[in-house]
Amino acid sequence: MSPLLDTPTAPATAAPVESAPGYRAGRTLPLRVEALRQWKRRRTLIMGGILVALPFVLLIAFAIGGDQDGGRNGRITLMDTATASGANFAATSLFVSAGFLLVVPVALFCGDTVASEASWSSLRYLLAAPVPRSRLLASKLTVALAYSAAAMILLPLVALAVGTVAYGWGPLRLPTGGAVPAGDAVLRIGIAVAFVFASQLVTAGLAFWLSTRTDAPLGAVGGAVGLTIVGNVLDAVTALGDWREYLPAHWQFAWIDALQPQLEWGGMVKGTAISLTYALVLFALAFRGFARKDIVS
Repeated sequence: MSPLLDTPTAPATAAPVESAPGYRAGRTLPLRVEALRQWKRRRTLIMGGILVALPFVLLIAFAIGGDQDGGRNGRITLMDTATASGANFAATSLFVSAGFLLVVPVALFCGDTVASEASWSSLRYLLAAPVPRSRLLASKLTVALAYSAAAMILLPLVALAVGTVAYGWGPLRLPTGGAVPAGDAVLRIGIAVAFVFASQLVTAGLAFWLSTRTDAPLGAVGGAVGLTIVGNVLDAVTALGDWREYLPAHWQFAWIDALQPQLEWGGMVKGTAISLTYALVLFALAFRGFARKDIVS
């Protein structure tokens, strides 16, 4: 037998795949590029305009409605103290918008980000650039959360400026009695805004996960808003008892504890922990599902 036939054949090895000169996966789709792309979107400008306009709408409403100070049936609420100072007006603006209005920009920015690329048939071209899938999602999620946080800050900031011009700079008058000095009031409102953003992370997670599952941006945005409303409805069902404490909606107004004579952290800490837990699970599902998804659009 020929010695050549007895010689084992060496296993074939695949040639290493070389990337283009200068290519770095971590430098693809920079955050500033994605932020600029989102800033130029019409829906970003429209949403910003709505948030800026709301304090002026409330100002007109209070001017038409007259002075409601004194409360209803002797009970003073946050709405009744809205015209006491700029800080009170900012707190009231946050109160009337936190339940629903501020849900919309979060769902819009996080739900529209990936699904819109798919609806435009540009998603596969981004991945062919090539932008790694995890990098693409990380960039889009970071920018979406940044715009969501900006929306949370914009409304009370404009309301504070408008209220100060209209009603003056003064202490935050508390519905429960007493007042918080103006400087401390700004800090308290800042804490409230931070908690509102944390409580909306569940909506952000829902919208972002749905955005990776569908090519219809409206479906992702509407689905996130709808599920958030369902959570609010379930929280209103008192028959659920203590189970309601595991619903993020149960803690959505815990930020009012920041406007008490003594700052209370208990409710805000519990609400933040529950919201963050749900959000991390949903973000993980989005990354895991997108990594295995066939991109055809």
